[in-house]
Amino acid sequence: MTERTVTISPKGYARICGALYLYIIVAGIFAELFVRSRLVVSADAAATASRIMANESLFRLGFSGELLHLAFDVVVAVILYALLKPVDRTIALLAAFMRFACDIILAVASLSHFAALRLFADADYLGTFQPDQLHTLALLGLKLHGDGYAISLLFFSFACLSLGYLIFRSGFLPRTIGALMAIAGVCYLINSFSHFLAPVFATTLFPGLFVPIFVAELSLALWLIVKGVDVTKWNERARIPA
Repeated sequence: MTERTVTISPKGYARICGALYLYIIVAGIFAELFVRSRLVVSADAAATASRIMANESLFRLGFSGELLHLAFDVVVAVILYALLKPVDRTIALLAAFMRFACDIILAVASLSHFAALRLFADADYLGTFQPDQLHTLALLGLKLHGDGYAISLLFFSFACLSLGYLIFRSGFLPRTIGALMAIAGVCYLINSFSHFLAPVFATTLFPGLFVPIFVAELSLALWLIVKGVDVTKWNERARIPA
């Protein structure tokens, strides 16, 4: 009996990666701009509690979508490593581990995010707290999640910088996208440090940083879906006969 091994071409892997990356972008934007920005009132714990409880399904949907985003991001990290290691294995490994670190930190920070619903639940063990205390603790948890997010994006910035370098040098992906990803990495780096060093300034800075980040990551995702990689040049890089 002969065993048959089915392999996926680099272009196939690239398209899978692009589709997952597109979901990550959509889920991240939805959770941040259409859930947290809509429900969390930064300086008002009672208003935040009221909005979350009135839109509990939306809150749960955004949270669940972001968890799936993290799982998909691990897959993206592995595929990008496989695609880009012919360029520079060490840098590709660095990009993958930086991405893993980002995902782990954000997954842990998500506990404080979901804790808000636990605090709003009508559970007997919470009876020792007054409602306003529960609301304050919930808002504190959401703010700690924001801090964890900023820390995770610091690691992600180095993943983007590494990817930008690899893509720029690859020859089988557009140099323009490599340059855009490097710029996105710098934007993420600025965003994370400004969050801790100048939080008031960070809130006004983020909209300007979001545009190049969005353009870079969306461009990479769409290119991988539509074009994939130049298989001939990828094979040359990997020293495999075309």
